[in-house]
Amino acid sequence: MMEDYLPKKKEIVNFFLKKGILIESSFLDQMDDESKVLKVYDLVTNKNAEDLLVMGKDTEALLSSLQLEGINWLEMERSKVLSEKGKNDNHESLTSHLASLETAKPEKPADENKNSRIKILFTYKEEVRKRETQDFVQYFGNRYKSISAILRGRQELANATSISRLLSKKDRENVAIIGMVSGKQTTKNGNLMITVEDLTGSINVLVNKNKGDLFKSAGRLVMDEVIGVSGVNGDKIVFANNIIWPDIPLAEIKKCDEEAYCIFLSDLHVGSSKFLHDDFNKFLKWINCELGNEAQQNIARNVKYIFIVGDMVDGCGIYPEQDKELEIPDIYEQYRECARLLKKIPPHIPLILCPGNHDAVRIAEPQPPMQKRFSAPLYELENLTMVSNPSLVNIHSSPDFAGFDVLIYHGYSFDHFVAEVDYLRNNGGYDRADLIMKFLLQRRHLAPTHTSTLYIPDVRKDFLAIEKVPDFFVSGHIHKSITANYRNVTMICGSCWQSKTAFQEKVGHNPEPSRVPIVNLKTREVKILKFGQ
Repeated sequence: MMEDYLPKKKEIVNFFLKKGILIESSFLDQMDDESKVLKVYDLVTNKNAEDLLVMGKDTEALLSSLQLEGINWLEMERSKVLSEKGKNDNHESLTSHLASLETAKPEKPADENKNSRIKILFTYKEEVRKRETQDFVQYFGNRYKSISAILRGRQELANATSISRLLSKKDRENVAIIGMVSGKQTTKNGNLMITVEDLTGSINVLVNKNKGDLFKSAGRLVMDEVIGVSGVNGDKIVFANNIIWPDIPLAEIKKCDEEAYCIFLSDLHVGSSKFLHDDFNKFLKWINCELGNEAQQNIARNVKYIFIVGDMVDGCGIYPEQDKELEIPDIYEQYRECARLLKKIPPHIPLILCPGNHDAVRIAEPQPPMQKRFSAPLYELENLTMVSNPSLVNIHSSPDFAGFDVLIYHGYSFDHFVAEVDYLRNNGGYDRADLIMKFLLQRRHLAPTHTSTLYIPDVRKDFLAIEKVPDFFVSGHIHKSITANYRNVTMICGSCWQSKTAFQEKVGHNPEPSRVPIVNLKTREVKILKFGQ
C-alpha cells in the first residue's frame, strides 16, 4: 500500500511546486484519498491563490470558504510565522474565524432591500481582473467620452471640432474644442497657458490676464477635468474667449405631497476612544420619540429614511499611532458594536449605508459595498441596504411621483481639492464643504484629478463621473455638517460622532460633531439638529 502511495505523493508535490507553492508534511499526510486530492487541485486552480506560498493543514479549509476570494495569503503566512515565534497570539483565532465563514449564509446582493420605496440606480459591482497599463488609457478615454457628450449639449459647443483638425487649420477663425486638461502654467507675461487634449491630439490654450472674469475662472481649472473652450485659433494655439464647464442644468425643485423626513448621518467612528457615546445615545432616544418636545418628536415619527455616508467604524491602522486612540482595537468588535447601536433605530426606518476610508474595504474608489466577512453583524439588520461609494439611490417614489435621486459619496477627494485649489482653500477650506461639492458638480466628476483619490481603472466606464443629475448630493468625511442649494440640487455634508483626534489637531481639522441634517421631503427645507455642545 505504501508503494502505491509514494508515486501519488510525488505527483502532489510536483503539482504544487509548478505553482510555486510549498507543502507541509502534515498536509501531505492528509492526502490519503483520491477525492481529497482532486478537491484540493480544484480549489487551488479555481480560487484566487496566486500569492499562496505554503499549503498547510489549515489552508484547505480557508480555500474551501465561499467568502474568501480576496485573502491576503502573504499576510496570513507572516501572521503564522509570528505565531510560531510567540510574537502573535491572534493567528489561530483569525484562522478559525475565516474558516467558519464557509458555512455562513451567502451575502444578500447589495441592491436587495425590502422597502419598495428604495430603488438602487447604481451601486458598484467589482469586476475582478488583472489591470494593465492600457486600462488606464481606456479609463481616461471613457471619462472624456462621457463628459464630452454632456458638453456637446451646450449650444456653443454643438459644432466643436477635433484637435487634430484644428492643428491643420491655417486661417484664423472662431473655433470650439472639447478637451481634457493635461497642463497648466503661467507665462512670463502673466497669462495662463492651458494644455488640453482629446482622443486625436493636444493643443495649447492661452487665457489672457486682461480678461478679468475668464482669467479668474481659468485659475480654478484642475488637471484631468474635461472642459470646452471657444475662441480664435492661431498657429497651433487657441486664444480663449470662453471656458465652458459641463456643469449641471437648473431644474425644477422636486417635492413630495406628504410629510416625510430623511436624515443624513456620517462618520460614526465606532471603536474610537473619541466616539461620543452620550451624544449618539441622545440621537437614539430622539429617533425613538423618547426625547425632545412635541414638535421634535413629531419629526422623529415621520422619519422615513436614514442615510449613513461612510466611516461606520474607526478601523485599525488608518493613520499613525491610531491604536493609542482606540477604545475597541478589534475590527470585528467595532462592527459588532456599531450594529448593536444601529439596531436601536426603529426597524421600520430603512438604513442606506455606504463605506468610507476608515471602513474595512479597499480604499480605492469606487469602493464596493462592505464585505460581510468583516461587517457580518450589520448584514443581520433587516432594515439595512448596503451600497457602494459612490452610489445613486432613488427614494420615496410612488405611482404618481418619480421619487428623489440621492448621489452618495463619502468625500475622500475633498482633501486634495482643499489643498490644491486656491479658491477653495482661501474661502473656508474644510469649513465650506458646500463650495467643494459645488466645485465637483460643475465638473460633473467626484474626483477629476488623477491624484485626488486612489481609484481602480475600470475599463467599462468611469464610475466617478456624475452622468445623472441628482436631487440630493450627500457626503461626509470632513466632520463638519453644512447644507446648501446649487441649481436646485440640495447639497448636504454630514457631521460626525467623534471628538477631535490628535491627527486632526495636527492637520488643522476642526470638527463639529453630533449634528444631524434632516430634510423635509414635502418642502425641501433642511434643518440641522444638534445632539452635542
